[in-house]
Amino acid sequence: MSPRGVATPDVRERLFAAAERIVEKDGPGALTSRAVTTEAGCAKGLLHTHFAGLDQFVAELCLDRFARTATKARALSALAGQGTVRENLEAVVLALFASGGPAISGLAMTRPAATVRVREALEAGAPGFAAIQEAVTDYLTDEQERGRVAAEVDAPAVALALVGTAHHLLMTTWPGAPDPRPAMTRLVTVLVGSGT
Repeated sequence: MSPRGVATPDVRERLFAAAERIVEKDGPGALTSRAVTTEAGCAKGLLHTHFAGLDQFVAELCLDRFARTATKARALSALAGQGTVRENLEAVVLALFASGGPAISGLAMTRPAATVRVREALEAGAPGFAAIQEAVTDYLTDEQERGRVAAEVDAPAVALALVGTAHHLLMTTWPGAPDPRPAMTRLVTVLVGSGT
């Protein structure tokens, strides 16, 4: 436990990771500011020092995880011509399910004020599913130019199918539910083939 008055390094990430563990283990109902700080091993008031309350904390957690995946998706273009298209796409879409993605999405749905904050941030340009979809479209177009994806493939439609399915699975999966990642892997294979 960090003593009072001593700086906690990487406090946001430490609190975010603690929240993910709580929600994955015990569900959204178990998330309280006290549970987060206890799980993070830090002072009880630390969450409220950095966030205006639990709703802002949950919104910032969701936005942070969206931004991480969007960054990974934007890095796809640098992978054009390397590895296989299937593996490259899988790495991005499966990243949405890492670190408790379904649990965190479910958590946001249980906190209406957090959902409003997330929506407002996305409308203001924060990276989210639209940024991921755009990056996947750009990547597929790059691979088409290299001949690794068939010219007749509708890159925007494939990107929409991948991101839309990931969104659907995130919003309809709960802690303890069957792992949604095999369905995403199958979808990537159906859309781009196993050999590309």
